[in-house]
Amino acid sequence: MATTTEKNCCSICGKEKVESKCEGCSKDFCSSHFADHRQELSKKMEEVEVTCDLFRQTLTEQTSPPAKHPVMQNIDKWEHDSINIIRQTAEEARQLLLKHITENVTQTELHLNKLTDQIWQIRQENNFVEIDINQWQEELYRLKKELTNPSNIIFRQDSTPLVHKIFVHMKTTPLYVPNISINTKWIQNGSTVAGGNGRGIGLNQLNYPRSIFIDIDQTMYIADYSNHRIVEWKYGAACGQVVAGGNRLGNRTHQLNNPSDVIVDEEQDCLIISDYGNRRVMRWPRRNGTNGQILISDIDCSGLTMDNHGFLYISDSQKHEVRRWRMGDSSGIVVAGGNGRGNRLDQLSFPTSIFVDRDHSVYVSDSENHRVMKWMKGVKEGIIVAGGQDKKKGLIQLSSTRGVFSDSLGTVYVVDWSNARVLRWSKGATQGTIVVGGNGEGAEAHQLHCPMGLSIDRYGNLYVVDNSNHRIQRFNIDPKSTSPN
Repeated sequence: MATTTEKNCCSICGKEKVESKCEGCSKDFCSSHFADHRQELSKKMEEVEVTCDLFRQTLTEQTSPPAKHPVMQNIDKWEHDSINIIRQTAEEARQLLLKHITENVTQTELHLNKLTDQIWQIRQENNFVEIDINQWQEELYRLKKELTNPSNIIFRQDSTPLVHKIFVHMKTTPLYVPNISINTKWIQNGSTVAGGNGRGIGLNQLNYPRSIFIDIDQTMYIADYSNHRIVEWKYGAACGQVVAGGNRLGNRTHQLNNPSDVIVDEEQDCLIISDYGNRRVMRWPRRNGTNGQILISDIDCSGLTMDNHGFLYISDSQKHEVRRWRMGDSSGIVVAGGNGRGNRLDQLSFPTSIFVDRDHSVYVSDSENHRVMKWMKGVKEGIIVAGGQDKKKGLIQLSSTRGVFSDSLGTVYVVDWSNARVLRWSKGATQGTIVVGGNGEGAEAHQLHCPMGLSIDRYGNLYVVDNSNHRIQRFNIDPKSTSPN
């Protein structure tokens, strides 16, 4: 933690010839005040450890779910208002809720154990700084909040004649979406986390990948477009595993044809695949699946996503619209576009990637209009939230947009395909800022070549599908941009 300096002054007493620098806060100290600074850090570390122990006690108390859980109250009210024939359904729903809460406690305990081990190890090594403490405090706060009020358990009521059957439904969105500060920056040199071994069909190769989905364990699911397969790539693995398709180009249920997008349905433990070349959407078992099931036919599905209530959203690149589907529906509901091809606020032109936030606003990568549109729930027109100033490479412009994502602050992140870069547009901004790329097309660590998909993990690291380099690049958050002042 300490480094030798010569001319800087102590940040406490102002004396020259300081002997130590704190790498965490970048302040200089004389020898006596550096010892005081370390003692202060030790006190903060003790507070983290106490908080960790108290949270473990709270976790133990949560083993049995409280009777006043909001979802439990909904179940009880439903049972009271219904007839005797549906009492068994209520009991089934209770058991599902108990199962999900128990699983949530177990998962939280695993995360807490891992965090405790990390704190203990670094504590033993006496090698910690303010950034470590702040991150641990934030993680403990998040775990406690998620335990006491799980965001991934909701109440659903499905309408049927005479009987309204209920479900305890696990959200399909990630457990935790990071709050990204507008000051956050990413290290400009990316690291290859999948592919990067040339174009090919090997398990360590990709062939013009299109999109990526990252689950809570940071496992990647990649739409390997020209290999006609979906590849599961574990965190840190050197090779992937084919989990759908991979049986050459074809339209049988065990085959895919240029899959353009993939997501994971956590509730059903399956993959939802945009089988673009076959003009269909497939559901495929997530584990040991040899065949898929056709969910939707006769659709030019370019991109897809799912909201936190299990509704599926699909962009149709030829009808220039986005539809919302409930599983089992024969037709969806238009939620963006649907008024022919064009550049009016109620139109789209070759929509590609889509993203739905927790308010169910739909963000559409309006590719041939070189913009990103936001359609709030129930509106007839969208608003331009990025680009829309013709096809060029200025910061007010985009060129052939692709992957899109919005964080909790409403900041939009978009892949600028033709300009080989990723930009972000703050809410209400008139121009974007370059996040990564923008250094010309190439295969260097700071370059991209025809990027397509975009995703983010729970820690805020960006993943870019570097299409023509046949690789997935991860750009880690620059810790200097998140350090306290």
